[in-house]
Amino acid sequence: MRHVLIAICLTLPAAALAEPVGITPDTMSVTIETDAGPAEISRVQDNANELSGEWALTSRPCPNFCIQPMSPAPGVTTIGELEMLAFLQDPKVVVVDGRVRRDFEGGAIPGAVNIPYTEAADRLGELGCEPDFEGFICDGPEVKSVALYCNGPWCGQSPTAARRMIEAGYPAEKIFYYRGGMQVWRMLGLTVTK
Repeated sequence: MRHVLIAICLTLPAAALAEPVGITPDTMSVTIETDAGPAEISRVQDNANELSGEWALTSRPCPNFCIQPMSPAPGVTTIGELEMLAFLQDPKVVVVDGRVRRDFEGGAIPGAVNIPYTEAADRLGELGCEPDFEGFICDGPEVKSVALYCNGPWCGQSPTAARRMIEAGYPAEKIFYYRGGMQVWRMLGLTVTK
């Protein structure tokens, strides 16, 4: 009997033997609305999945890859993956990928919009601020909360975007910083756009 079980196990695909990988004990996936229609975010179901390529690199030279602080500026709230998933489902929050377009096009969090950190202070109108002669007025109820992210704990693009937005008049308390960024998102096997 033991040989039969071993033979069955060896002939089954690896995925059939995999333990389910949920987001939380009660949540296997989250469906969000995007401009392209509904998108499902889940975790990779291959229990042997590993990071590879640039996302597996741990020791990049500083600068440019210095470890970022937990909060990029006073008043900004740092968040994790579960808060990011909740924000992706909240129409009052804009999830912003602060990376340069090339990085965004290489894979992003589904539902995120790309506002490169170099453009963040100039595009506050897209977040509900009113244009003014000297910049923007960002104090009305139509100003959305923003969840910013970039490549990971060593990436300075979204922290720079947050500081530039605040300098341009955006309220710090409406900015949320996902410090884990794409590196941690990928490390957890969460869905990435193609």
